[in-house]
Amino acid sequence: MQTFAVIATASAAAAASEFTDIVATVNSANAGWVAAEPTHRFGSLSDVKQLCGTWTKGHPMYTPSNFTVLDADPSFIAAPEDIPAAFDVRTNWANCTVSSKIRDQSACGSCWAFGSTESFEDRRCIATGEDKQFSPLDTGACSGAGNGCSGGDPNGALDWMVKHGVVSGGDFSKAPDGKSCQPYGFAPCAHHVPATAQYPVCPTAEYRMTCHKVCTDTTFTGGMDAAKGTKAFSLEKVAGMQTALMQKGTLSVAFTVYADFPTYKSGVYKHTTGAALGGHAVAFIGWGTDPTGGDYWIVKNSWNEQWGDGGTFKIARGTDECGIEDEVAGINF
Repeated sequence: MQTFAVIATASAAAAASEFTDIVATVNSANAGWVAAEPTHRFGSLSDVKQLCGTWTKGHPMYTPSNFTVLDADPSFIAAPEDIPAAFDVRTNWANCTVSSKIRDQSACGSCWAFGSTESFEDRRCIATGEDKQFSPLDTGACSGAGNGCSGGDPNGALDWMVKHGVVSGGDFSKAPDGKSCQPYGFAPCAHHVPATAQYPVCPTAEYRMTCHKVCTDTTFTGGMDAAKGTKAFSLEKVAGMQTALMQKGTLSVAFTVYADFPTYKSGVYKHTTGAALGGHAVAFIGWGTDPTGGDYWIVKNSWNEQWGDGGTFKIARGTDECGIEDEVAGINF
């Protein structure tokens, strides 16, 4: 027991030191953003790597989309004077509370299913007025665009949502609540850090998704209520991305996560130190300019509201920071 205790203590100290050194480097670099040790989410960089489940350029499973590039047509892009200095989907369409909702992928590399599903549900609400959550479980397990918790392609998921549709699905619940067809199957949890009543220790048997052809919440009376989009698209220009956000809302994006990213707390993120950990899918919900950090995108993450700035982060805009302007897509209704 004494030997085990010594090993466990040394391991914990080594994990803590990973983030301690990164935080010190970032905060002494005047990089335009503030880092803090992620005590409510991760115990080590390996915990972060587990959640980076998006196949970005360079990954052997990556496949470029064949979507229509909306801003290849210059007439799509709004005139410069019509693009405001700041914009936020959450306030522009306040009736769509799904846009403000911060979800939690739990201990599962299903970010690719979350980024695409959140773009789907946000843009659908803006188009139809129905403020309804849809199911990353259905997307992750049934779309064929990935391997559930082992990674996938958000663009492939958007294409599936056009062809087949995705069913409703709220967040994890300990008991059926009758509110959606396939709520997320995995509970929010603490990744090898001190657990709380709200975020208990992550169970090890939780990392596998199963495709269900029926509603997993048997008390839900709406049946397999799959909704479809009409067309998926991609964007390549910053002004085109801004135009699409202003017109119809949230966009699905992917980028490379580096070792300093999980320490983000505030400001405008720019990769400052550390190696690449993997690809991660998130959602653009707006933009602005910071006097210190410069132009930025507002981005919604799926690591719950205790991470970062209430579950969101700002990242440099216009410089393709970490490749975040390489894989931008959305869906229309």
